[in-house]
Amino acid sequence: MTAQHEHDPRQDRPWRALAALVLGFFMIMIDTTIVIVANPSIQTSLDTDTSSVIWVTSAYLLAYSVPLLVTGRLGDRFGPRRIYLAGLVIFTVASLWCGLADVLPGSAIGELIVARAFQGLGAALLTPQSMAVITRIFPSERRGAAMGLWGATAGVATLVGPILGGVLVDALGWEWIFFINIPIGVVAFILAIAFVPRLSTHRHRFDWGGVALSCLGMFLLVFGLQEGENYDWNGWIVASIAGGVVVLIGFVVWQRFNRGEALVPLRIFRDRNFSLASGVMTTVGFSMTASFVPLIYFLQAVRGMTPTESALMATPSALMTLIGAPLAGRLSDRVHPALLAVPGLLLTSGGTWLYVAMISPDIPWGWLLIPSAVQGIGFGFLFSPIASTATRNLPLSQAGAGSGVFNTVRQVGAVVGSAALAALISARIDADLAPIVAQLPPGTSVTQSGSTQLPDVPGLHAAFTDAMRETLMLPGAVVLVGVVLAVFFARPRFLRPGAEPGEAGSTPESAVTAEAAAAKAGSLPER
Repeated sequence: MTAQHEHDPRQDRPWRALAALVLGFFMIMIDTTIVIVANPSIQTSLDTDTSSVIWVTSAYLLAYSVPLLVTGRLGDRFGPRRIYLAGLVIFTVASLWCGLADVLPGSAIGELIVARAFQGLGAALLTPQSMAVITRIFPSERRGAAMGLWGATAGVATLVGPILGGVLVDALGWEWIFFINIPIGVVAFILAIAFVPRLSTHRHRFDWGGVALSCLGMFLLVFGLQEGENYDWNGWIVASIAGGVVVLIGFVVWQRFNRGEALVPLRIFRDRNFSLASGVMTTVGFSMTASFVPLIYFLQAVRGMTPTESALMATPSALMTLIGAPLAGRLSDRVHPALLAVPGLLLTSGGTWLYVAMISPDIPWGWLLIPSAVQGIGFGFLFSPIASTATRNLPLSQAGAGSGVFNTVRQVGAVVGSAALAALISARIDADLAPIVAQLPPGTSVTQSGSTQLPDVPGLHAAFTDAMRETLMLPGAVVLVGVVLAVFFARPRFLRPGAEPGEAGSTPESAVTAEAAAAKAGSLPER
Protein backbone atom coordinates (compact mmCIF):
# COMPACT_ATOMS: atom_id res chain seq x y z
CA MET A 1 0.00 0.00 0.00
CA THR A 2 1.29 3.47 -0.89
CA ALA A 3 0.94 6.54 1.26
CA GLN A 4 0.47 9.94 -0.35
CA HIS A 5 1.54 13.42 0.66
CA GLU A 6 1.87 16.79 -1.02
CA HIS A 7 4.39 16.96 -3.83
CA ASP A 8 7.75 18.11 -2.46
CA PRO A 9 9.12 20.84 -4.77
CA ARG A 10 12.64 19.57 -4.08
CA GLN A 11 11.77 16.63 -6.35
CA ASP A 12 11.84 19.11 -9.23
CA ARG A 13 15.53 19.87 -8.51
CA PRO A 14 16.97 16.34 -8.50
CA TRP A 15 20.57 17.34 -9.24
CA ARG A 16 20.76 19.36 -6.02
CA ALA A 17 19.46 16.38 -4.11
CA LEU A 18 22.01 14.14 -5.82
CA ALA A 19 24.87 16.48 -4.90
CA ALA A 20 23.81 16.36 -1.25
CA LEU A 21 23.52 12.56 -1.27
CA VAL A 22 26.86 12.07 -3.00
CA LEU A 23 28.75 13.92 -0.26
CA GLY A 24 27.52 11.54 2.44
CA PHE A 25 28.03 8.52 0.19
CA PHE A 26 31.59 9.65 -0.61
CA MET A 27 32.40 9.82 3.11
CA ILE A 28 31.07 6.29 3.65
CA MET A 29 32.94 4.79 0.70
CA ILE A 30 36.25 6.41 1.67
CA ASP A 31 35.96 4.90 5.13
CA THR A 32 35.89 1.37 3.73
CA THR A 33 39.54 1.72 2.62
CA ILE A 34 41.05 4.67 4.51
CA VAL A 35 41.89 2.57 7.58
CA ILE A 36 44.07 0.15 5.58
CA VAL A 37 47.17 2.34 5.83
CA ALA A 38 46.45 3.43 9.42
CA ASN A 39 46.45 -0.02 11.05
CA PRO A 40 50.19 -0.07 11.88
CA SER A 41 49.98 3.38 13.49
CA ILE A 42 46.86 2.39 15.45
CA GLN A 43 48.56 -0.77 16.70
CA THR A 44 51.64 1.17 17.87
CA SER A 45 49.72 4.08 19.39
CA LEU A 46 47.26 1.91 21.32
CA ASP A 47 49.90 -0.68 22.25
CA THR A 48 47.77 -3.59 21.06
CA ASP A 49 48.30 -6.78 19.08
CA THR A 50 47.67 -7.50 15.41
CA SER A 51 44.59 -9.62 16.10
CA SER A 52 42.89 -6.75 17.93
CA VAL A 53 43.74 -4.12 15.34
CA ILE A 54 42.36 -6.33 12.55
CA TRP A 55 39.00 -6.14 14.34
CA VAL A 56 39.02 -2.36 13.80
CA THR A 57 38.29 -3.17 10.16
CA SER A 58 36.36 -6.40 10.73
CA ALA A 59 33.84 -4.79 13.10
CA TYR A 60 33.10 -2.09 10.55
CA LEU A 61 32.66 -4.51 7.66
CA LEU A 62 30.43 -6.84 9.66
CA ALA A 63 28.15 -4.04 10.87
CA TYR A 64 28.08 -2.60 7.35
CA SER A 65 27.46 -5.80 5.38
CA VAL A 66 25.05 -7.73 7.58
CA PRO A 67 22.00 -5.39 7.71
CA LEU A 68 22.06 -4.04 4.12
CA LEU A 69 19.10 -6.15 2.98
CA VAL A 70 17.08 -4.83 5.92
CA THR A 71 18.13 -1.18 5.74
CA GLY A 72 17.23 -0.97 2.05
CA ARG A 73 13.68 -2.04 2.92
CA LEU A 74 13.56 0.44 5.82
CA GLY A 75 13.81 3.22 3.26
CA ASP A 76 10.72 1.92 1.47
CA ARG A 77 8.81 1.77 4.74
CA PHE A 78 9.87 4.95 6.56
CA GLY A 79 11.21 7.06 3.72
CA PRO A 80 14.75 7.11 2.28
CA ARG A 81 15.40 10.68 3.43
CA ARG A 82 14.65 9.86 7.04
CA ILE A 83 16.80 6.69 7.07
CA TYR A 84 19.62 8.47 5.22
CA LEU A 85 19.72 11.25 7.84
CA ALA A 86 19.64 8.73 10.69
CA GLY A 87 22.56 6.83 9.17
CA LEU A 88 24.49 10.05 8.62
CA VAL A 89 24.07 11.12 12.24
CA ILE A 90 25.12 7.69 13.60
CA PHE A 91 28.15 7.57 11.31
CA THR A 92 29.31 11.11 12.15
CA VAL A 93 28.92 10.70 15.93
CA ALA A 94 30.67 7.31 15.75
CA SER A 95 33.55 8.98 13.86
CA LEU A 96 34.04 11.37 16.78
CA TRP A 97 33.93 8.38 19.13
CA CYS A 98 36.62 6.61 17.06
CA GLY A 99 38.92 9.62 17.13
CA LEU A 100 38.58 9.99 20.91
CA ALA A 101 39.04 6.28 21.68
CA ASP A 102 42.52 6.80 23.10
CA VAL A 103 41.40 9.40 25.67
CA LEU A 104 38.12 7.81 26.79
CA PRO A 105 37.94 5.64 29.93
CA GLY A 106 38.47 1.91 29.51
CA SER A 107 40.27 -0.06 26.83
CA ALA A 108 41.21 2.21 23.93
CA ILE A 109 41.21 -0.60 21.36
CA GLY A 110 37.89 -1.87 22.73
CA GLU A 111 36.38 1.62 22.43
CA LEU A 112 37.66 1.89 18.86
CA ILE A 113 36.28 -1.50 17.80
CA VAL A 114 32.80 -0.75 19.22
CA ALA A 115 32.80 2.73 17.68
CA ARG A 116 33.76 1.25 14.31
CA ALA A 117 30.81 -1.15 14.56
CA PHE A 118 28.49 1.83 15.03
CA GLN A 119 30.15 3.50 12.05
CA GLY A 120 29.35 0.41 10.01
CA LEU A 121 25.71 0.49 11.14
CA GLY A 122 25.43 4.13 10.10
CA ALA A 123 26.95 3.28 6.73
CA ALA A 124 24.50 0.39 6.28
CA LEU A 125 21.56 2.74 6.91
CA LEU A 126 22.87 5.42 4.57
CA THR A 127 24.23 3.56 1.55
CA PRO A 128 21.07 1.98 0.05
CA GLN A 129 19.10 5.21 0.42
CA SER A 130 21.34 7.21 -1.91
CA MET A 131 20.76 4.76 -4.75
CA ALA A 132 17.04 4.44 -3.93
CA VAL A 133 16.50 8.22 -4.02
CA ILE A 134 18.23 8.43 -7.42
CA THR A 135 15.93 5.69 -8.70
CA ARG A 136 12.85 7.56 -7.48
CA ILE A 137 13.60 11.19 -8.39
CA PHE A 138 15.22 10.72 -11.80
CA PRO A 139 13.13 9.44 -14.71
CA SER A 140 14.37 6.23 -16.26
CA GLU A 141 15.64 7.89 -19.43
CA ARG A 142 17.80 10.35 -17.42
CA ARG A 143 18.90 8.04 -14.64
CA GLY A 144 22.16 6.97 -16.25
CA ALA A 145 23.72 10.43 -15.96
CA ALA A 146 22.80 10.53 -12.27
CA MET A 147 24.19 7.06 -11.72
CA GLY A 148 27.34 8.25 -13.49
CA LEU A 149 28.01 10.72 -10.70
CA TRP A 150 27.07 8.10 -8.09
CA GLY A 151 29.39 5.59 -9.74
CA ALA A 152 32.26 8.08 -10.00
CA THR A 153 31.86 8.75 -6.30
CA ALA A 154 32.01 5.04 -5.41
CA GLY A 155 35.01 4.32 -7.60
CA VAL A 156 37.06 7.39 -6.73
CA ALA A 157 36.35 7.15 -3.00
CA THR A 158 37.48 3.52 -2.89
CA LEU A 159 40.75 4.44 -4.59
CA VAL A 160 41.32 7.76 -2.80
CA GLY A 161 40.78 6.29 0.68
CA PRO A 162 44.30 4.83 1.09
CA ILE A 163 45.88 8.00 -0.36
CA LEU A 164 44.02 10.29 2.03
CA GLY A 165 44.63 7.88 4.89
CA GLY A 166 48.37 7.88 4.26
CA VAL A 167 48.55 11.68 4.12
CA LEU A 168 46.51 12.16 7.30
CA VAL A 169 48.37 9.51 9.27
CA ASP A 170 51.78 10.87 8.22
CA ALA A 171 50.87 14.52 8.87
CA LEU A 172 48.41 14.54 11.80
CA GLY A 173 48.04 11.06 13.28
CA TRP A 174 45.63 8.16 12.88
CA GLU A 175 42.84 9.93 14.83
CA TRP A 176 42.36 12.34 11.94
CA ILE A 177 41.16 9.69 9.53
CA PHE A 178 38.05 9.75 11.76
CA PHE A 179 37.96 13.42 12.80
CA ILE A 180 37.86 14.48 9.14
CA ASN A 181 34.42 12.86 8.85
CA ILE A 182 32.87 15.27 11.37
CA PRO A 183 32.80 18.49 9.29
CA ILE A 184 31.93 16.49 6.18
CA GLY A 185 29.06 14.79 8.02
CA VAL A 186 27.71 18.10 9.36
CA VAL A 187 27.77 19.71 5.90
CA ALA A 188 26.21 16.60 4.33
CA PHE A 189 23.41 16.67 6.94
CA ILE A 190 22.64 20.36 6.27
CA LEU A 191 22.62 19.80 2.51
CA ALA A 192 20.37 16.74 2.81
CA ILE A 193 17.87 18.69 4.96
CA ALA A 194 17.88 21.48 2.39
CA PHE A 195 17.82 19.58 -0.89
CA VAL A 196 16.77 15.92 -0.51
CA PRO A 197 12.98 15.66 -0.97
CA ARG A 198 10.49 13.83 1.20
CA LEU A 199 9.26 10.88 -0.83
CA SER A 200 6.11 8.85 -0.40
CA THR A 201 6.38 5.85 1.87
CA HIS A 202 4.82 2.44 1.44
CA ARG A 203 2.91 0.50 4.06
CA HIS A 204 4.96 -2.68 4.49
CA ARG A 205 4.35 -5.37 7.07
CA PHE A 206 7.85 -6.00 8.25
CA ASP A 207 9.04 -9.56 7.69
CA TRP A 208 10.70 -10.22 11.04
CA GLY A 209 11.41 -13.84 10.16
CA GLY A 210 13.20 -12.64 7.03
CA VAL A 211 15.11 -10.03 9.05
CA ALA A 212 16.35 -12.67 11.51
CA LEU A 213 17.34 -15.16 8.80
CA SER A 214 19.08 -12.60 6.59
CA CYS A 215 21.06 -11.03 9.43
CA LEU A 216 22.09 -14.38 10.90
CA GLY A 217 23.07 -15.82 7.53
CA MET A 218 25.02 -12.73 6.49
CA PHE A 219 26.80 -12.56 9.85
CA LEU A 220 27.92 -16.21 9.73
CA LEU A 221 29.03 -15.93 6.10
CA VAL A 222 30.85 -12.59 6.35
CA PHE A 223 32.44 -13.42 9.72
CA GLY A 224 33.73 -16.76 8.45
CA LEU A 225 35.16 -15.26 5.26
CA GLN A 226 36.76 -12.35 7.11
CA GLU A 227 38.37 -14.39 9.85
CA GLY A 228 39.22 -17.57 7.91
CA GLU A 229 42.85 -16.70 7.22
CA ASN A 230 43.41 -15.50 10.80
CA TYR A 231 42.25 -18.87 12.16
CA ASP A 232 43.85 -21.01 9.45
CA TRP A 233 40.44 -22.02 8.07
CA ASN A 234 39.83 -24.39 10.96
CA GLY A 235 36.67 -26.42 11.53
CA TRP A 236 34.54 -23.78 13.21
CA ILE A 237 35.37 -21.19 10.52
CA VAL A 238 34.27 -23.64 7.82
CA ALA A 239 31.16 -24.38 9.89
CA SER A 240 30.41 -20.65 10.12
CA ILE A 241 30.63 -20.21 6.34
CA ALA A 242 28.61 -23.36 5.64
CA GLY A 243 26.04 -22.37 8.25
CA GLY A 244 25.74 -18.92 6.71
CA VAL A 245 25.11 -20.40 3.27
CA VAL A 246 22.48 -22.80 4.68
CA VAL A 247 20.70 -20.03 6.60
CA LEU A 248 20.69 -17.76 3.52
CA ILE A 249 19.19 -20.59 1.46
CA GLY A 250 16.56 -20.89 4.19
CA PHE A 251 16.01 -17.13 3.89
CA VAL A 252 15.35 -17.44 0.15
CA VAL A 253 12.94 -20.34 0.73
CA TRP A 254 11.16 -18.27 3.41
CA GLN A 255 10.84 -15.35 1.00
CA ARG A 256 9.35 -17.70 -1.58
CA PHE A 257 6.70 -19.30 0.62
CA ASN A 258 6.03 -16.57 3.19
CA ARG A 259 2.35 -15.65 2.85
CA GLY A 260 2.96 -12.18 4.23
CA GLU A 261 5.05 -9.48 2.63
CA ALA A 262 8.62 -10.58 1.92
CA LEU A 263 11.64 -8.60 3.06
CA VAL A 264 13.17 -9.10 -0.40
CA PRO A 265 10.44 -9.62 -3.02
CA LEU A 266 11.90 -12.38 -5.17
CA ARG A 267 9.98 -11.07 -8.16
CA ILE A 268 12.63 -8.36 -8.59
CA PHE A 269 14.92 -11.15 -9.81
CA ARG A 270 12.51 -11.85 -12.65
CA ASP A 271 13.91 -8.71 -14.21
CA ARG A 272 16.81 -10.14 -16.20
CA ASN A 273 18.85 -6.96 -16.06
CA PHE A 274 18.57 -6.66 -12.28
CA SER A 275 19.74 -10.25 -11.77
CA LEU A 276 22.59 -9.95 -14.28
CA ALA A 277 23.70 -6.54 -12.96
CA SER A 278 23.80 -7.90 -9.41
CA GLY A 279 26.02 -10.76 -10.59
CA VAL A 280 28.31 -8.39 -12.48
CA MET A 281 28.62 -6.09 -9.46
CA THR A 282 29.65 -9.08 -7.33
CA THR A 283 32.61 -9.69 -9.65
CA VAL A 284 33.50 -5.97 -9.62
CA GLY A 285 33.43 -5.84 -5.81
CA PHE A 286 35.63 -8.94 -5.74
CA SER A 287 38.19 -7.63 -8.21
CA MET A 288 38.54 -4.09 -6.85
CA THR A 289 39.46 -5.46 -3.43
CA ALA A 290 41.61 -8.33 -4.67
CA SER A 291 43.67 -6.33 -7.19
CA PHE A 292 44.67 -3.43 -4.93
CA VAL A 293 46.24 -5.27 -1.99
CA PRO A 294 48.90 -7.32 -3.90
CA LEU A 295 50.06 -4.12 -5.60
CA ILE A 296 50.42 -2.33 -2.26
CA TYR A 297 52.48 -5.26 -0.92
CA PHE A 298 54.69 -5.26 -4.02
CA LEU A 299 55.26 -1.49 -4.02
CA GLN A 300 56.14 -1.37 -0.33
CA ALA A 301 58.00 -4.68 0.14
CA VAL A 302 59.91 -4.79 -3.16
CA ARG A 303 60.10 -1.17 -4.32
CA GLY A 304 60.46 0.31 -0.83
CA MET A 305 57.65 2.85 -1.13
CA THR A 306 56.00 4.42 1.90
CA PRO A 307 52.28 3.76 2.48
CA THR A 308 51.43 7.18 1.03
CA GLU A 309 53.67 6.71 -2.01
CA SER A 310 52.22 3.28 -2.76
CA ALA A 311 48.66 4.60 -2.44
CA LEU A 312 49.48 7.50 -4.80
CA MET A 313 50.23 4.95 -7.52
CA ALA A 314 46.44 4.57 -7.84
CA THR A 315 46.06 8.25 -8.80
CA PRO A 316 45.71 7.60 -12.57
CA SER A 317 42.97 5.07 -11.85
CA ALA A 318 41.08 7.53 -9.65
CA LEU A 319 41.38 10.33 -12.22
CA MET A 320 40.27 8.15 -15.14
CA THR A 321 37.29 6.90 -13.11
CA LEU A 322 36.33 10.47 -12.21
CA ILE A 323 36.45 11.49 -15.88
CA GLY A 324 34.94 8.37 -17.37
CA ALA A 325 32.01 7.66 -15.04
CA PRO A 326 29.94 10.80 -15.82
CA LEU A 327 30.53 10.28 -19.55
CA ALA A 328 29.48 6.64 -19.30
CA GLY A 329 26.44 7.75 -17.31
CA ARG A 330 25.24 10.06 -20.05
CA LEU A 331 25.91 7.43 -22.69
CA SER A 332 23.99 4.79 -20.74
CA ASP A 333 20.83 6.87 -21.24
CA ARG A 334 21.29 6.49 -25.00
CA VAL A 335 22.90 3.14 -25.81
CA HIS A 336 22.53 -0.51 -24.91
CA PRO A 337 24.15 -1.10 -21.48
CA ALA A 338 26.23 -4.05 -22.75
CA LEU A 339 28.02 -1.69 -25.14
CA LEU A 340 29.45 0.14 -22.12
CA ALA A 341 29.70 -2.54 -19.43
CA VAL A 342 31.47 -5.16 -21.56
CA PRO A 343 34.34 -2.85 -22.68
CA GLY A 344 34.56 -1.49 -19.14
CA LEU A 345 34.95 -4.98 -17.70
CA LEU A 346 37.47 -5.96 -20.37
CA LEU A 347 39.57 -2.85 -19.65
CA THR A 348 39.40 -3.54 -15.92
CA SER A 349 40.59 -7.09 -16.46
CA GLY A 350 43.13 -5.92 -19.05
CA GLY A 351 44.65 -3.44 -16.60
CA THR A 352 45.08 -6.22 -14.06
CA TRP A 353 46.71 -8.52 -16.60
CA LEU A 354 49.03 -5.66 -17.60
CA TYR A 355 50.19 -5.54 -13.99
CA VAL A 356 50.77 -9.30 -14.14
CA ALA A 357 52.94 -8.85 -17.22
CA MET A 358 54.81 -5.73 -16.06
CA ILE A 359 55.66 -5.91 -12.36
CA SER A 360 59.29 -6.77 -11.66
CA PRO A 361 61.80 -5.80 -8.98
CA ASP A 362 63.54 -3.26 -11.23
CA ILE A 363 60.78 -1.81 -13.44
CA PRO A 364 60.70 2.03 -13.33
CA TRP A 365 57.69 3.04 -11.26
CA GLY A 366 56.35 5.35 -13.99
CA TRP A 367 55.54 2.40 -16.24
CA LEU A 368 53.15 1.06 -13.60
CA LEU A 369 50.97 4.14 -14.02
CA ILE A 370 49.83 2.74 -17.39
CA PRO A 371 47.87 -0.28 -16.08
CA SER A 372 46.50 1.95 -13.31
CA ALA A 373 45.06 4.31 -15.96
CA VAL A 374 43.68 1.39 -18.01
CA GLN A 375 41.92 0.03 -14.94
CA GLY A 376 40.53 3.49 -14.17
CA ILE A 377 39.00 3.81 -17.63
CA GLY A 378 37.40 0.41 -17.12
CA PHE A 379 36.06 1.35 -13.68
CA GLY A 380 34.62 4.55 -15.13
CA PHE A 381 32.57 2.59 -17.65
CA LEU A 382 31.31 0.09 -15.09
CA PHE A 383 29.52 1.72 -12.20
CA SER A 384 26.90 3.84 -13.95
CA PRO A 385 25.81 1.35 -16.65
CA ILE A 386 25.61 -1.50 -14.14
CA ALA A 387 23.80 0.46 -11.42
CA SER A 388 21.33 2.16 -13.75
CA THR A 389 20.65 -1.08 -15.62
CA ALA A 390 19.91 -2.84 -12.33
CA THR A 391 17.21 -0.37 -11.28
CA ARG A 392 15.62 0.96 -14.48
CA ASN A 393 12.74 -1.51 -14.61
CA LEU A 394 12.05 -1.89 -10.87
CA PRO A 395 8.79 -0.53 -9.42
CA LEU A 396 9.43 2.61 -7.37
CA SER A 397 7.92 0.94 -4.29
CA GLN A 398 10.75 -1.60 -4.42
CA ALA A 399 13.60 0.87 -4.99
CA GLY A 400 14.88 0.38 -1.45
CA ALA A 401 14.73 -3.41 -1.62
CA GLY A 402 16.52 -3.40 -4.98
CA SER A 403 19.17 -1.01 -3.72
CA GLY A 404 19.69 -3.14 -0.61
CA VAL A 405 20.24 -6.29 -2.68
CA PHE A 406 22.55 -4.50 -5.13
CA ASN A 407 24.74 -3.04 -2.40
CA THR A 408 24.74 -6.33 -0.48
CA VAL A 409 26.10 -8.34 -3.40
CA ARG A 410 28.76 -5.68 -4.01
CA GLN A 411 29.85 -5.88 -0.39
CA VAL A 412 29.73 -9.68 -0.30
CA GLY A 413 31.85 -9.73 -3.45
CA ALA A 414 34.41 -7.51 -1.71
CA VAL A 415 34.46 -9.72 1.39
CA VAL A 416 34.82 -12.91 -0.68
CA GLY A 417 37.56 -11.24 -2.72
CA SER A 418 39.40 -10.20 0.43
CA ALA A 419 39.17 -13.72 1.90
CA ALA A 420 40.24 -15.43 -1.32
CA LEU A 421 43.07 -12.96 -1.70
CA ALA A 422 44.38 -13.52 1.83
CA ALA A 423 44.44 -17.29 1.34
CA LEU A 424 46.07 -17.05 -2.11
CA ILE A 425 48.74 -14.54 -1.04
CA SER A 426 49.69 -16.72 1.90
CA ALA A 427 49.87 -19.83 -0.29
CA ARG A 428 51.91 -18.17 -3.05
CA ILE A 429 54.36 -16.56 -0.59
CA ASP A 430 54.91 -19.94 1.05
CA ALA A 431 55.43 -21.64 -2.31
CA ASP A 432 57.62 -19.00 -3.99
CA LEU A 433 59.72 -17.90 -1.04
CA ALA A 434 60.31 -21.36 0.48
CA PRO A 435 63.26 -22.24 -1.81
CA ILE A 436 64.94 -18.89 -1.04
CA VAL A 437 64.42 -19.17 2.71
CA ALA A 438 65.68 -22.78 2.72
CA GLN A 439 69.07 -21.62 1.38
CA LEU A 440 69.57 -18.96 4.06
CA PRO A 441 71.73 -19.57 7.15
CA PRO A 442 69.72 -20.58 10.23
CA GLY A 443 68.27 -17.60 12.08
CA THR A 444 68.35 -15.24 9.06
CA SER A 445 65.26 -13.02 8.92
CA VAL A 446 63.48 -12.13 5.70
CA THR A 447 61.95 -9.02 7.27
CA GLN A 448 63.52 -5.80 8.45
CA SER A 449 62.62 -4.43 11.86
CA GLY A 450 60.59 -1.21 11.59
CA SER A 451 60.31 -1.47 7.78
CA THR A 452 57.86 -2.93 5.30
CA GLN A 453 60.64 -3.42 2.72
CA LEU A 454 62.22 -6.81 2.27
CA PRO A 455 65.98 -7.08 2.90
CA ASP A 456 68.37 -7.34 -0.02
CA VAL A 457 68.64 -11.13 -0.01
CA PRO A 458 69.53 -12.66 -3.41
CA GLY A 459 66.40 -13.87 -5.19
CA LEU A 460 64.03 -12.72 -2.44
CA HIS A 461 62.60 -9.70 -4.25
CA ALA A 462 62.05 -11.68 -7.44
CA ALA A 463 60.32 -14.52 -5.57
CA PHE A 464 58.02 -12.12 -3.71
CA THR A 465 57.20 -10.36 -6.99
CA ASP A 466 56.28 -13.72 -8.53
CA ALA A 467 53.94 -14.41 -5.60
CA MET A 468 52.15 -11.07 -6.08
CA ARG A 469 51.99 -11.57 -9.85
CA GLU A 470 50.36 -14.97 -9.44
CA THR A 471 47.89 -13.55 -6.91
CA LEU A 472 46.83 -10.81 -9.34
CA MET A 473 45.73 -13.45 -11.85
CA LEU A 474 42.71 -14.24 -9.66
CA PRO A 475 40.93 -10.83 -9.87
CA GLY A 476 41.91 -10.58 -13.53
CA ALA A 477 40.08 -13.83 -14.21
CA VAL A 478 37.03 -13.14 -12.00
CA VAL A 479 36.21 -9.94 -13.90
CA LEU A 480 35.93 -12.00 -17.08
CA VAL A 481 33.00 -13.85 -15.46
CA GLY A 482 31.31 -10.43 -15.25
CA VAL A 483 31.93 -9.98 -18.99
CA VAL A 484 29.99 -13.16 -19.74
CA LEU A 485 27.06 -11.96 -17.63
CA ALA A 486 27.05 -8.41 -19.08
CA VAL A 487 26.84 -9.73 -22.64
CA PHE A 488 23.28 -10.89 -21.86
CA PHE A 489 21.95 -7.50 -20.69
CA ALA A 490 18.61 -6.75 -22.33
CA ARG A 491 17.83 -3.40 -23.92
CA PRO A 492 16.03 -1.20 -21.33
CA ARG A 493 12.35 -0.60 -22.00
CA PHE A 494 12.71 3.12 -22.65
CA LEU A 495 15.25 2.41 -25.46
CA ARG A 496 12.99 -0.04 -27.25
CA PRO A 497 11.32 1.09 -30.50
CA GLY A 498 8.04 2.87 -29.84
CA ALA A 499 8.64 3.35 -26.11
CA GLU A 500 7.35 6.56 -24.59
CA PRO A 501 9.46 8.62 -22.16
CA GLY A 502 8.69 7.64 -18.58
CA GLU A 503 7.25 4.28 -19.57
CA ALA A 504 6.44 1.85 -16.79
CA GLY A 505 5.80 4.54 -14.22
CA SER A 506 9.45 5.38 -13.95
CA THR A 507 9.21 9.16 -13.62
CA PRO A 508 8.50 11.00 -10.38
CA GLU A 509 5.46 12.63 -11.97
CA SER A 510 3.90 9.36 -13.15
CA ALA A 511 4.74 7.79 -9.81
CA VAL A 512 2.92 10.54 -7.95
CA THR A 513 -0.09 10.10 -10.20
CA ALA A 514 -0.13 6.36 -9.74
CA GLU A 515 0.29 6.69 -6.01
CA ALA A 516 -2.51 9.22 -5.75
CA ALA A 517 -4.87 6.76 -7.33
CA ALA A 518 -3.84 4.00 -4.96
CA ALA A 519 -3.45 5.95 -1.73
CA LYS A 520 -6.93 6.66 -0.48
CA ALA A 521 -6.36 4.54 2.60
CA GLY A 522 -4.48 7.19 4.52
CA SER A 523 -1.37 9.28 4.68
CA LEU A 524 2.10 8.41 5.80
CA PRO A 525 4.23 11.37 4.72
CA GLU A 526 7.95 11.15 5.28
CA ARG A 527 9.06 13.81 7.71
